[in-house]
Amino acid sequence: MEAFFSSTLGVAIAEIGDKTQLLALFLAARFAHKNAIVAGIFIATLLNHLVSAALGVWLASAISPEVMKWVVGGSFIAVGLWLLLPDKDEDPDGKWLKYGAFTATVVLFFLAEIGDKTQIATVLLAAKYQSILPVVVGSIAGLMIASVPAVYLGEMLMRKIPAKAVRIAACILFCLLGILTLLGDGIVLKAV
Repeated sequence: MEAFFSSTLGVAIAEIGDKTQLLALFLAARFAHKNAIVAGIFIATLLNHLVSAALGVWLASAISPEVMKWVVGGSFIAVGLWLLLPDKDEDPDGKWLKYGAFTATVVLFFLAEIGDKTQIATVLLAAKYQSILPVVVGSIAGLMIASVPAVYLGEMLMRKIPAKAVRIAACILFCLLGILTLLGDGIVLKAV
């Protein structure tokens, strides 16, 4: 139970004000399907944190910091550029609206979690407790505790801020993180 509670508390605290919490706000402003966003956050976090807990320690020892820097930096830039793509609201058959919120959330959250402090915390907690399941369940619970309110309350906040401005600001933030990661010595990886 200690692994679960430590993971829940650690990840919930780490997530407050984190880029993925800001991403939850952005997605809440962009899509009307809040439950699909929450489900997407859950699936992306489950996949990301399972991989993190199972393979994180091995990856850290097997991949050079230089390669990891390029993977993480490139991922940040890719997410930033994807945020600029306009919504497909004009799609006459509504397929984008039906699947857009969930798919966009899964992909964006999964990519945003790469190199994120909550992913790193999951790796470290799994190594400390040598137990995958309670750490993964706890880290998912912590991330959901911090992100779900942003999804449901974010719409109220975002009504006052134009979606285009949020999309551009999010793009700039992710691209800046990517550039700083690529230029740095891993300092940004520790900071985000």
